[in-house]
Amino acid sequence: MLRTAIVCLLWLPGLAEAHAAGGSGFTSGLLHPILGLDHLLAMVSVGILSAQLGGRAIWLVPAAFVSCMILGGVLGILGIYWPFVELGITLSVILLGIALAAHGHIPVAVGLGLAGFFGIFHGHAHGTEMPEVAEPVWFTLGFVTGTVAMHLTGVAIGLTAERLPSGDRWLRYLGAGVAGIGVHILYELLMPMEML
Repeated sequence: MLRTAIVCLLWLPGLAEAHAAGGSGFTSGLLHPILGLDHLLAMVSVGILSAQLGGRAIWLVPAAFVSCMILGGVLGILGIYWPFVELGITLSVILLGIALAAHGHIPVAVGLGLAGFFGIFHGHAHGTEMPEVAEPVWFTLGFVTGTVAMHLTGVAIGLTAERLPSGDRWLRYLGAGVAGIGVHILYELLMPMEML
């Protein structure tokens, strides 16, 4: 079953490119982070990683992501250039997946740094779309709410897995799978379409 899901995800690279605003209000903002595979994987991974790290990291790591995502969004709205946004988003999937596979054997400071740094890229990608959105305040509130919901989902997955026999091993496998999907997204990003 897991293998089938991974194969299906590898054949759906178009889901990783859901960065067009596609709507204007709260609901559009709420759904936006969920419909982009790269965003979804990164945000859930941040939640799982925070649960793996435990203690205050359960709320500090997601808070670092959301805070820096908002900062990145403001930079994007203001038209301030941030280099390699799509590459940064893709690398966030890979490195957060690797961090999950390490199963909490990274310092909390590294987890905070990863979440904060990559939050800027995710926020900037959506901040640049804000001028195209008819209701930017509602879209932003929805986007932040969707992000927090994905973090909470990740925390719930992480905390639940920790209570299960072999749950830590499944989280490591999940992290390896997330990193693998990130590598596939990177391949799709870097290879010109005519070469595929």
